[in-house]
Amino acid sequence: MKFLFDLFPVILFFAVFKLAGAHPEPAQALALSIGYQADAQHLPVLLATAAAMLATLAQVIWVKLRHGRVDTMLWVSFFLIVILGSATLLLHDETFIKFKPTALYWAFAGALLVSRLLFKRNLVRNLLQELLRKGMEGKLVVPDATWDRFNLAWSVFFMALGGINLYVASHYATDTWVKFKLFGATSMLFAFMLLQILALARYIQPDEKEKN
Repeated sequence: MKFLFDLFPVILFFAVFKLAGAHPEPAQALALSIGYQADAQHLPVLLATAAAMLATLAQVIWVKLRHGRVDTMLWVSFFLIVILGSATLLLHDETFIKFKPTALYWAFAGALLVSRLLFKRNLVRNLLQELLRKGMEGKLVVPDATWDRFNLAWSVFFMALGGINLYVASHYATDTWVKFKLFGATSMLFAFMLLQILALARYIQPDEKEKN
């Protein structure tokens, strides 16, 4: 469920983009009803950007009300989409919103590296331990050096994913980029996460109670 919650703005972006492209006249009428004017060619991505901004705001409010605090990366995502989304809407230039995933992925990579090098915190370790603890029987025993390799692997992955997003955004049509944003990047992220979990499975040791 959390995975779908995290993807909510991306899914809504895709849905609004497709609906506005398939129904240009209602999309134009909707834009005019709120006093926003844009040419038909760019309107789908502009409406999708506005929808994603509202969805991310809704996420922040929901998390704050439900848990009392909003994690740092959700705040980063929120500020990025507010800044780049606003630039997209004001300038009618989709380049800004296309750069948003790259900025977010590179922010993730930077946070992983800076936290480890300057603050001696391994964020990947915290994340994966919490994720595995929920459905794991036994104890996860991983050497610190191995956790550091996992942390570095995630940093490199996010850097590469940000570069791939830039390549797709600059070399392919917007429709192709929108599909990649939801299906391509998400599939790559899910596959990499699965590989990491499988790699960690070898470090699971049975509880002493189970041995006895």
